[in-house]
Amino acid sequence: MRFRPEQHLRRQTEIRAVREQGRRLDCRAFTVWWKFRPPAESSAPAAARVCVIASKAAVGNAVQRNRAKRRLREVFRHRQTAVPAGCDLLLIARAAAATWPLPELEAKFAEACTRLAPSSA
Repeated sequence: MRFRPEQHLRRQTEIRAVREQGRRLDCRAFTVWWKFRPPAESSAPAAARVCVIASKAAVGNAVQRNRAKRRLREVFRHRQTAVPAGCDLLLIARAAAATWPLPELEAKFAEACTRLAPSSA
């Protein structure tokens, strides 16, 4: 599946809301923050949105940060069906996100997605 523009979490206010009002889960190579959006008035289910962050202090130089973000976006793209609809995700990379094997990152993300439930928001 594609990573469509409407799946990007871009506005600083929305990102801040996920950080301040959401819940956190540590996955060793990355941290997942999540928050469920209130249902829209339209009948179509809202797509899950994601924002990937990699800081210089946590990950390293620009090459390592960009690689970590690319890999986490790819993990989300492959496993986006496991994320509940209407969920905003914030993936914060650590140095291991740039070096771990991709199947291991996908397994950690899939494991984290099983713990995301609307009742836990």
